[in-house]
Amino acid sequence: MSLDHYVTLGRSGLRVSPFALGAMTFGEDPGSAGCSVEESEKILATYLDRGGNFVDTANFYANGHSEKILGDWFAAHPGRRDRVVLASKFFTNLFPGDPNGGGAGRSSIIAQLDESLRRMRTDHIDLYWLHNWDRHTPIEETLRTLDDLVRAGKIRYVGFSNTPAWVTAQAQTTALLKGWTPLIALQVEYSLLARTVEGELAPLAQDQGMALVPWSPLKNGFLSGKYRRDGKVTDSARAAFVGGPSDDEFTVIDTVAAVADELGTTSAAVSLAWLRAREGTVVPILGARRVEHLDSNLAALDVTLTAEHLRVLDEVSAPTLNYPAPLHGALRAMLQFAGTTVDGEASGVYPPLLQSAVRY
Repeated sequence: MSLDHYVTLGRSGLRVSPFALGAMTFGEDPGSAGCSVEESEKILATYLDRGGNFVDTANFYANGHSEKILGDWFAAHPGRRDRVVLASKFFTNLFPGDPNGGGAGRSSIIAQLDESLRRMRTDHIDLYWLHNWDRHTPIEETLRTLDDLVRAGKIRYVGFSNTPAWVTAQAQTTALLKGWTPLIALQVEYSLLARTVEGELAPLAQDQGMALVPWSPLKNGFLSGKYRRDGKVTDSARAAFVGGPSDDEFTVIDTVAAVADELGTTSAAVSLAWLRAREGTVVPILGARRVEHLDSNLAALDVTLTAEHLRVLDEVSAPTLNYPAPLHGALRAMLQFAGTTVDGEASGVYPPLLQSAVRY
């Protein structure tokens, strides 16, 4: 596989690379863990030259500097912008003291979009994400505004990020019933060390034909291969902010490293290949502070995990999901179909503790 083996993003006609390039690391805003303009441009050029076409940023990354770096680069390379799916996000308030400087209300969305378009020196954004749930704004107002912006040609597609499943389901149903622009993708935290998305959001995405676009697919670098038990990480800009893995996380990290050693590849490549093998369309976002980081991550394009590898990784990283998820697995057939086989699932025999509950 290569970056120009495109996939369709959700229930849409938008074709994107199997890995997106995340631009959160672009720019050296004080307090950030970003990289210089020069290195950012090298990373972007490397990704595009290898056939990549999906670039993701947000209005507040490096206080707007990330968007500006992208805009300046595309302006200096005529013809490249039209071949790229450029995504950005709205929500975060960049104007302290202004209650309408952020959020998901009509006036704030329009203002945030205009600022992003100005920084990125473009007349449209291909995929516009709600970065977080605005619980103070009716979802209908957000959706209608986004639909108006699609009809005006300022944005092309819509997605949600970091939003509860019940809100996302309400939004998608509302959009479909009213004939507004529906959601085609959800940007979520998802990795071998963060799988709780499988409780609600991943099944919702699968049901509605939405793609999943995971952020932090290497869990703050924990799955990159540089973290080892009793070892000290000295070359990670995030290490000082996030600390190190827990014992339980190291159990997963060790298993990933063992699979990587068996395949002759990196832990990062194995972790990313595992995500690509999940059900539905999953397009992980690759973040990099140096070109070599990007090259290491793109090694995942050449990794194919066997069924046994997937089983081992699935088992060691199995998440504990909130109620009612535990009732929707093996217990579902037992409780509903009493020992029969339905849709290929055999219910078996009631466990002793359930027999009295079912009987009475």
